[in-house]
Amino acid sequence: MLFTLKQLQVFLAVAGQENVSRAAEELALSQSAASTALKELEQRFDLALFDRVGKRLQLNEAGQLFRPRAAALLAQAREAENYLLRHSEVGELKVGATLTIGNYLAINTMARFMQRHPGARLQLTVENTAAVARRVRNFDLDIGLVEGEIQEPDLEVSYWRDDDLCLFCAPEHPWAGRRKLSDKDLIQADWIVREKGSGTRQAFDRAMTGILPELKIKLALQHTEGIKRAVEAGLGIGCLSRLTLKEAFARGSLLPLAAPQRNWTRQFYFIIHKQKYHSLGIQEWISMCREETGGETGKETAATQKSRS
Repeated sequence: MLFTLKQLQVFLAVAGQENVSRAAEELALSQSAASTALKELEQRFDLALFDRVGKRLQLNEAGQLFRPRAAALLAQAREAENYLLRHSEVGELKVGATLTIGNYLAINTMARFMQRHPGARLQLTVENTAAVARRVRNFDLDIGLVEGEIQEPDLEVSYWRDDDLCLFCAPEHPWAGRRKLSDKDLIQADWIVREKGSGTRQAFDRAMTGILPELKIKLALQHTEGIKRAVEAGLGIGCLSRLTLKEAFARGSLLPLAAPQRNWTRQFYFIIHKQKYHSLGIQEWISMCREETGGETGKETAATQKSRS
């Protein structure tokens, strides 16, 4: 074989960091060892994989085409190593999840996964939909769980489960106890919502089709707890997943509102790079997520159907 797994590791680390020193630090190597491994890989095939711009190394076209293949090979090698070391085919699994999913659904799945596979090394990264998609695209994550629709040619998107957004206000708000809000009410309200790039904001904007430009967005925050606190303080009304509001509704610190003329249903999805090797760890994670929701496997997005055709 004309390349080594170490060379692939260095190549992928440099591709992610765009800097040899930071890649070497990530891999616990000396800078000279990382530089030598990358140089030997390019010289062996007489092919430059990066464009050098000062201290920054940016993937060129050849490097971009090689990256998913290198990531897939390394993933299979790690799985084989884990099997030999632990007699288990579930080794390391890097999962990304959006805030709603990560804080209210993925933790339970993590606990069950680790109980079933005590030798597995499981990492959970919680960010918004755009950030999770970027990390999956760059092979920094094995799988993403997102609440926003993704349309990227490199990503396989598959349906997981439904979710409902819910409007809410503080008990002291003038609209507390109102049975129904009209579109005129929605336009007059001061809104506390998630930031752009989040799946919750994407679903909110879609639900407000036709009146979105007229809405008064008073605050856009990155965290659900911050939104709930702002609404409790009387700064406006909010819109979040019903999953995140159960405890507050039970305590009575927040009250639900309704605007049934609008569609507040959305979907959660799994996202995986199309060239990512589907290890048994990935397959097991998907299976356990679907077990949590009663095996909702009947729906798929057009993107997934197209990718399998």
